[in-house]
Amino acid sequence: MYYRELQNQLLTLTQKWSVISVTGPRQSGKTTLCKITFPNYEYYNLEDLPTRQHIAQNPAAFLRARAAGVIIDEAQLLPELFSAVQVVVDEEKSRRIVLSGSSDFLLMQGITQSLAGRVAVLRLLPLSISELGNAPVSTAELMYKGGLPSIWGDGKEVGSVMESYLTTYVECDVRQFINIKNIELFRKFITLCATRIGSEFNAQSLSNDLGASVVTVKEWIRILQASYIIYELPPFFRNIGKRLIKTPKIYFYDTGLVCYLLGVESAPQLDRHPLKGNIFENLIVTEMIKSRFNKGLRSNLFYYRDKGQHEIDVIQEFGNELRAYEVKSATVISDDFFRNMKYLRGLLPQEVISSQVIYDGVQESREPHNGYLNFRHWKEDNPWANPPAGIKQG
Repeated sequence: MYYRELQNQLLTLTQKWSVISVTGPRQSGKTTLCKITFPNYEYYNLEDLPTRQHIAQNPAAFLRARAAGVIIDEAQLLPELFSAVQVVVDEEKSRRIVLSGSSDFLLMQGITQSLAGRVAVLRLLPLSISELGNAPVSTAELMYKGGLPSIWGDGKEVGSVMESYLTTYVECDVRQFINIKNIELFRKFITLCATRIGSEFNAQSLSNDLGASVVTVKEWIRILQASYIIYELPPFFRNIGKRLIKTPKIYFYDTGLVCYLLGVESAPQLDRHPLKGNIFENLIVTEMIKSRFNKGLRSNLFYYRDKGQHEIDVIQEFGNELRAYEVKSATVISDDFFRNMKYLRGLLPQEVISSQVIYDGVQESREPHNGYLNFRHWKEDNPWANPPAGIKQG
C-alpha cells in the first residue's frame, strides 16, 4: 500500500465541496484512494451491470438514501446520474458525493452539462517516484515497470499486467467512444504512438505508417488522450493563441506501457534500447505533471523550439516567470547540454528565473536552480509543483 499525495487535496476539498470527481487511467489507484480517504462512504461500481441498472431506476432517490456519503466508480457509464447529483446537492449542501472514472471525456462531459460550478475536479495518475519512496531500484527499472500500483504493491509480473491493461482498455474504454472494427489496427496505432514519444505529433506520418486516414488518426489520438493513455505537451509561445494551433509533442502517462508496446521485456534490455533517451524524457515530464496534479493544479508545462533549431525539453510557466529544463539520460554532464538554455536565458533574461539539466548521474550542482540535477532529487525535495520563492538566476 502506497500513500498517495492526492489524498491531501481530497481531504481539503471535501470540507467545502459537495461533489468531488477523481479521474485518471485504469489501475492508477483511484478506487483504493477514495475508499481509504472516505472509509465511511458507501461504494458502488457502475461497471457492475446489476448495480448500474438498480441506480438507473431512480438515481435521485438512490443518492438521497445515502446521506453519510457515497463513492460512485465509473460514473460516466450512467449519464443520467449527473443531473440527479445536481438536484440532490442543491437540496442539501452538506451531502458528500465522490465520482470517479477512467474516461476523462465522458466524465467531464457529464460534469460540464449538469454539475458546472458544483464539483471539484482532481486527477490521479500512476505512482510518482516520490510516492514509491526509497525503493532501491535502477532508473531502467523505474522506466520499465512504470507506475501502476499492482506492479509495485502486488509484485505482479510486468508483462501480464500490461497485456491485461491493454486488453481491458481496448475492450472497455475505447468502445465507449467508437465501435472499432479492427482491434489489431488500433493496437498497432498505439504502438506507433509509443515509437514517437517526445516527438512532435504528425498525423500524416502516422496515417502513412498505419494505412488509415488522417481523420481516423486524429480521432484515435483524441481517444487516447481522453482515456489517459497519452497527453500532449504544447509548444511555448508568448502568444497563447499560437500554443493552441502549433504542433504539440506526445508522451505517455505510463512508461511501463511504452516499454511493453516496444517489446522491452526487462530493465537490462531497456538500458540498450535506442529509445531509452526518449523514455527517460517521458518519465521526467510525466513526473512534473504528476507533481502538479497531486496538488490539484493544472499542467503548466511546454516545450521550446524556434526556427534556429534551438530546442528545450521543458519550459514551466509561473505567470511571467519561466523555468527551463533539459532532460538527458546520460550519466555524465556535457557542456553541450547547457547550450540551448544559455541561449534562452539571453533571449529572455528577466523571465527565465532558473535553468537546469536533469540527468541520470549522481552528482548535483551547488547551484540547484541554475545547474544540473540528479533526477532522484525528487525523493528529498519536489520543486516542480509550486513557483520558487525569490530565486533569480545568478
